[in-house]
Amino acid sequence: MQQIDELMHAYQGAVPGAALAVLRGGVPILQRAYGLADVQGRVAATTATNYRLASMSKQFTAAAVLLLAEEGRLSIDDPIRRWLPTLPNAADGMIVRHLLTHTSGLVDYEDVIPQERSSQLRDDDVLRLLEGENSRHFPPGSQYRYSNSGYALLALIVERASEQRYAEFLRKRIFQPLGMQTTLAFEPGVSAIAHRAFGYSAAAQGWLRTDQSLTSATLGDGGIYSSIDDLAKWDAALCGDGLLRPASLRLAFRAWVGTDDPQVQYGFGWRITGDTRWHSGETLGFRNVIVRYLERRLTVLVLTNRNDPVPYAAAMTIAREFLPHSDRTTAASESVDAYRASGPDSAARPLPGRSQ
Repeated sequence: MQQIDELMHAYQGAVPGAALAVLRGGVPILQRAYGLADVQGRVAATTATNYRLASMSKQFTAAAVLLLAEEGRLSIDDPIRRWLPTLPNAADGMIVRHLLTHTSGLVDYEDVIPQERSSQLRDDDVLRLLEGENSRHFPPGSQYRYSNSGYALLALIVERASEQRYAEFLRKRIFQPLGMQTTLAFEPGVSAIAHRAFGYSAAAQGWLRTDQSLTSATLGDGGIYSSIDDLAKWDAALCGDGLLRPASLRLAFRAWVGTDDPQVQYGFGWRITGDTRWHSGETLGFRNVIVRYLERRLTVLVLTNRNDPVPYAAAMTIAREFLPHSDRTTAASESVDAYRASGPDSAARPLPGRSQ
């Protein structure tokens, strides 16, 4: 559609690019790729290009927890110290559900990284950092505060409950069964990313590769790479096609807690605004978003390998082209302002290098 290509004009040409998909019930009805996955190598982006999802990864971490809960290997009401007993007394009262909904009160691990640290953190490094922080922001369950710490710990809980590496559990239990052949939780030195997009940031001298930071190797909060081709299969599964039970999907998409914006609530790895279930993914050199209209079974995905612009507004504009006219005013009111004010992964408060 010409108007959509015009909307995505900034991603076209010899610049960091984007991939776009519109899905109905998990079936692609529009797919586009723009610009370059690798500016230095002049490698064009395609629908198979794999982008770092950043905090869009959280929905997979939540799904892993729910799969294990279905099997009785853990409960979302388990105390987190059942699985991570080395956490300090400040973790008393915290349960798995608090981690899923950002209501644990955990200290932000990004705020306690030693200044002399030069190597990338893994999820177990996050645990070690938090073992030395016997404090919390608030009593568990009493407030919402977006927490990458919580999702890094969830990856470790998945490992201990499943007796598998987090990346391996995702591969065997989610990616392979759904046919997501090139999607992975990236482990430097262990795995390799096929058709990889590298992240870039705009600078006076042009686009600089800004692909990795100290926090780019944690997995539970933001370490998955995927493409719009593979994410179409994920979307089909979220429509009820053979991964999680309907009851588990209802838990994931339920509005468990209000956020710091009255228009936005939070489920398990999903933000909730009206009929939409969505999440952004923002980290050094990548900006992504998935927006799902549950009742209309409509999904818009935008993945980009650049630091700007945030694609939520574009996704909402594109969605309106595929909604019935009666729904378009409602879609327009699900505002970009709500997104910008909704938490640490908003455009209003960019946090370079962090998985948002």
